[in-house]
Amino acid sequence: MSPTVADVNAAVGRLWPVAGAEPWDAVGLIAGDREAPVSSILLAVDAVLDTVREAVDNKADLLLVHHPLLLRGVTSVASETYKGSVLTTLIRARCALIAAHTNADVVATGTSATFAAKLGLVNQRPIVPAADPTRGIGRIGELERPTTLGRLARTLGGLLPATATGIRVSGDFDASITTVALCGGAGDTYLSEPAVLAADVYITSDLRHHPASEARENARTSGLSSGTGGPALIDVSHWASEWLWLDAAASELRDALPGVTVTVSEIRTDPWDFVVTQ
Repeated sequence: MSPTVADVNAAVGRLWPVAGAEPWDAVGLIAGDREAPVSSILLAVDAVLDTVREAVDNKADLLLVHHPLLLRGVTSVASETYKGSVLTTLIRARCALIAAHTNADVVATGTSATFAAKLGLVNQRPIVPAADPTRGIGRIGELERPTTLGRLARTLGGLLPATATGIRVSGDFDASITTVALCGGAGDTYLSEPAVLAADVYITSDLRHHPASEARENARTSGLSSGTGGPALIDVSHWASEWLWLDAAASELRDALPGVTVTVSEIRTDPWDFVVTQ
């Protein structure tokens, strides 16, 4: 007998406890009949029209996404709006929707931990630990062998799925890199965390001009006085950094829900299509 949407939601809650979500987040069951059976699940970073159509076309009973669809205030879900169209399409197809967001960021096998493991970091620990020291925001660790900033950026280019914006770097191409801090998704909030400041490089996404500029200028200033500055910066695609987690999440769901088919969407939901270099 197939598990129900409620069973899947409970399994998601055990793997990525809602208690670990940030207070502003909106995780868990977004749409769907709790009593409906589930034999097939599709995983994606975003609930956008393309991934929703993929779920419906593949007859998935449930779409599990990282980013909540209804995180911001919504006054209409009319079908001519993006979010309304997504919900209308899913409901008509009897496909439920669940989000695991910051609750999936903080666990020991979450987004940043998966990113760090794929990069080969050892002695992993959170940038901002939770009460359980194995959990928390971001990850910091060491490379097994030192490399240069340029080579590390090229390694990321091969590790992450390709996107139009590629990999942006602030720092000396030949700078030696051993200690790496990273945060999957948008992470400029943590630029001043002690663990980040102690790293040779900080890898994250959506770095804005002012926080990035201030971090690099502070690094230059402290370097002049102490001989050591703050980290170099590497900015990668938000979608790409979190897409890496989906395979790990799918494996955990298969173990938690025997007999349920769990697949990962290959659709690129990064919003940028091309870039013009100067």
